[in-house]
Amino acid sequence: MVSHRPAYESAVTYGDMRSYKLHRGMSAEVKCLRIVVLNNGSSSLKFDLIDVLSKDGSLSPRTLAHGQVELGGRSADPRSGTLGAESTTLRSLVASDRKEAINRALEEISEVPPDEVGRSIYVQAVGHRVVHGGDRFVSPVLIDHTVLTGLEDLDELAPLHNPAAVEGIKAAQEALGPEVPMVAVFDTAFHSTLPPYASTYALPYEMAERNRIRRYGFHGTAHEYMLKQYAESAGISPQEATIITLQLGNGCSATAIRHGHSVDTSMGFTPLEGLVMGTRSGDIDPTIVGYLAHKEGISADEVESLLNERSGLLGISGRSGDMRELLAAASSDPRAELAIELFCYRVRKYIGAYLAALGGAQAVIFGGGIGENSPIIRARICEGLEWSGLLLDTARNAEMVGKEGRISADGASIASHTVTVNEASLIAVHTVECIRSAARP
Repeated sequence: MVSHRPAYESAVTYGDMRSYKLHRGMSAEVKCLRIVVLNNGSSSLKFDLIDVLSKDGSLSPRTLAHGQVELGGRSADPRSGTLGAESTTLRSLVASDRKEAINRALEEISEVPPDEVGRSIYVQAVGHRVVHGGDRFVSPVLIDHTVLTGLEDLDELAPLHNPAAVEGIKAAQEALGPEVPMVAVFDTAFHSTLPPYASTYALPYEMAERNRIRRYGFHGTAHEYMLKQYAESAGISPQEATIITLQLGNGCSATAIRHGHSVDTSMGFTPLEGLVMGTRSGDIDPTIVGYLAHKEGISADEVESLLNERSGLLGISGRSGDMRELLAAASSDPRAELAIELFCYRVRKYIGAYLAALGGAQAVIFGGGIGENSPIIRARICEGLEWSGLLLDTARNAEMVGKEGRISADGASIASHTVTVNEASLIAVHTVECIRSAARP
């Protein structure tokens, strides 16, 4: 327990929870839960404060504040955000370690004024984004000692991500105390529905099983969010949706969704597989690893690092992994143009493959920094797919920058939409659902 916790309580009400049992039978009375969402990366902590309103049996999230803490004392740019109803710029936050980062985030959150929305019970909980749930954690789960032990057991599957999440969970527990419930929400969970023929690598079966080698998929929360937003806009339930979702940012992935369930996805055992990304290679012939190790006189670990950190758009262009910079340079730099064309071609190829896997689709959804903000890239990806019924409206596509809406032409048999992905809001909703489910008698 941190000594300055009363400073948090002056602005953030904790309610009178003393254990999870106090949630029993209260779901009908709760009008709003205030959720802190923590996303612990290897070198940073992203945080959000979200009110989840309960109305007519549904949950509606509203972001009150968000920001980021850079670890290791590095400087950070000021981050735009909202505190209450007023637009502001969050302070540039730095911290020397994970524990200090959690405390800095909570201090920032404590400046958010109490919400004006009336409510009968006011509760705070914490939702933690965890990258890898393996085949053990296939849905959000209340965090206890057993869960923490299970997460630590998955460290070898996600050595860059899961240890940071576990460290952040422990730091948050120390700061907030045992009476504040915490929920782990997993990036891999949405893809737990992959059928065996899509999740299995053609390796010696017993060896793969012994070493837990399979296609897990990632970015699951983002793909689930795109599914829900599309279904809402189309006036259907998620279970009625058969779509292709594209999360295109520094990391990129595509997912085939049939009747609301992920049935194939481009990332696999690790987030390296699949599409070309900012610094990751995506699909390659696996023998390249041994070949480069031999020819360059480096270890397999060094080749893996190269594939993750120095490949992709950066590796091809030699100048940047940022699509905006490549687009600006493409007219005079052939390698920048090649990087863009390869990026778009790989996405287009996956769309075609997933149309075949699904037997057609209702829509293709674009999300992520590139997917949401680059009409040029969206157009280049869809170019040549008119045969499938995927046809963009030029004016609509150009208008959708950082906005959500339809970009397909009238009469197109496959709709296309942009979605401004907000993973934190979905993590907050899953946190509330998990707490309520655990509270039922």
